[in-house]
Amino acid sequence: MSLITRTSVLLSTLAAAALLAGCERPPMDTKQIGYRGTAMEQVDNPRIVAAKQAANVPPAALDPGSPDGPKAKDVLQNVQVLGDLSLAQFTAQMVAITAWVSPEQGCNYCHVAGNFADDSVYTKVVARKMIQMTQNVNANWKQHVANTGVTCYTCHRGNPVPEQTWYQPVAQDLRSNFIGNRNGQNLASPSVGLASLPADPITTYLTQPATIRVGGTTPLPTGHVASIQATEGTYALMVHFSTALGVNCTACHNSRHFGSWDQSPPQRTTAWHGINMVRDLNTGYTLPLGKVLPANRLGPNGDTPLVACATCHQGANKPLYGAAMAATWPGLQTLATTPAAAAAAPASAPQ
Repeated sequence: MSLITRTSVLLSTLAAAALLAGCERPPMDTKQIGYRGTAMEQVDNPRIVAAKQAANVPPAALDPGSPDGPKAKDVLQNVQVLGDLSLAQFTAQMVAITAWVSPEQGCNYCHVAGNFADDSVYTKVVARKMIQMTQNVNANWKQHVANTGVTCYTCHRGNPVPEQTWYQPVAQDLRSNFIGNRNGQNLASPSVGLASLPADPITTYLTQPATIRVGGTTPLPTGHVASIQATEGTYALMVHFSTALGVNCTACHNSRHFGSWDQSPPQRTTAWHGINMVRDLNTGYTLPLGKVLPANRLGPNGDTPLVACATCHQGANKPLYGAAMAATWPGLQTLATTPAAAAAAPASAPQ
C-alpha cells in the first residue's frame, strides 16, 4: 500500500470517527409507552441511565425540628421569610439549606460572621428570594410538581450555584463576520443537541409568553406564528425538554399527531404547566436579581442566570426520580406571610 493510499485510509477513518462521535453505541433499551403501531417508545442508553440514576440520589434525611416553642421572628432579628416557623424548625431549615447549597462554605456563605441579621452579603439577599421562589412552586404550581414539591437541593445538589443554570450563549461578533447575523444558530450548539437550531430557546420562550408551534391552524400563514424561524425555535426548545428530562418526544406527544392535545398523553399537560411555571420563576424571581448579582455571577453577555427545565430535572423525567423531600419542610410549603415577604413576592401565578 502506497503512502498516499495509507494517508487516505487514515484520513477517512478519522473522518468517520468524528462523524460517529456524537452517536450512542448499542445495545439500547426500548420500552413501548403507547399503542402498538404509533411508534411511541422510550429509547434509553443503559450506560447513560446508570450515570443519571447515580446523580439523582436524594441526600440523607435531616431532622426538620420540633414545631413547639417560640416563633423565630419573636426571637431573632430580620427574619423576613421563615419567621412563622418555631425557633427549632427555623434552625433546622438553616442547617438543611447549608447542607443542600453550601456544604463546604458553611453558614458564612450567606451570613456575616457574628451578625446573622446583616443583609450586606449579596448571597443572603439571593437566598431569601430563592426561598420565596421555592414556596411559590410548592404552593402555586401543584399542576406541575404535584405534592412531591421541590427543595433547594432539587436544583443545587450541594453546589452554591446550580450546575444547570442557564446563561445566554456568547453573542456573535458582527464586526468580524462577513456572512451576516446568524441569529444564534447554524453553529452546531451543544445546548440544542449539536443541531443548527437557535442556541437560546430559554430566553426566547421561558422568560415571556411566546407561541410554541411548528404548524399553523389555518391553510395559509397568518401573523407568521409558525414561520420557519419560529418552527426552528420551537424545535430547539423541544430538544432542551428532551435532553433535560432524558425522554423521547413521545413522552408528551402522540407520534401519529404531534399537535393534537386530545391524542397526547397527560404528561403534555404537565409539561404545559411547567412551561408557565418556569416563565413565572424567571420573571418573578431570577431576572429581578440581576441588579443584585456581582459581575462574576452574570453570563458571558452580562445576562442574569435563568431557570430552565434542566435546572431541576438534570436528566431525569422527575427531579431526583420523584423523591418527596419537600413534605418534611413546612417552611417551604406555604408562602411567607410577613409584610416584607409579601411585598417582595409576585401577586399571583399566571394561568
